[in-house]
Amino acid sequence: MSQGGAPLVMSPLMWAPEVWWSLFGHFIALSLMSIGGAITLVSDMHRRLVVDDHLLSDGDFTAAIALAQAAPGPNVLFVGLFGWYAGGIGGALISMLGIMIPSTTLALAVARWVSTRRHWLSVQAFQAGMMPVTVGLLLTTGWVLAPPLATQPRALLLSAVVAVLVWRTKIRLIWLIGAGALLGAVGWV
Repeated sequence: MSQGGAPLVMSPLMWAPEVWWSLFGHFIALSLMSIGGAITLVSDMHRRLVVDDHLLSDGDFTAAIALAQAAPGPNVLFVGLFGWYAGGIGGALISMLGIMIPSTTLALAVARWVSTRRHWLSVQAFQAGMMPVTVGLLLTTGWVLAPPLATQPRALLLSAVVAVLVWRTKIRLIWLIGAGALLGAVGWV
């Protein structure tokens, strides 16, 4: 997929069916594990796309997530950006189809089934048991995206402060984002 471990540089209209098949296979396999959303699987996506296949650089990977999270709309858009960086327009389309088709189909079927069985103890137990799984997957995503502690201890401190503020106060998130932007602009983080 790469030459000498360096990520491939693709044009948006490049014909790359081998990259597309790789992206589709990876995202369709991850789709059914995306409990809590695709963001919970970022650590595995990083391993495959950056470390193993060298389809993206670390910078492109992080930029895709940051751009998708800043944009309005569903947070799964970063998967399309991964595909775009790795395989152009075809990669973006194939990646989104891979991540969306299985999970959407399953979610629709399960939601219909659960809506008529909400009172069952087994359904309630399953829903309660999935909460710690989702939290654990989100923590692994944070771990992958966090800057290295040795080089960015202030960023880790800021992340911890923001997490506590979100958890314990009713401060609007836009103010925390603005404060983070201001701290970044003055060079503190």
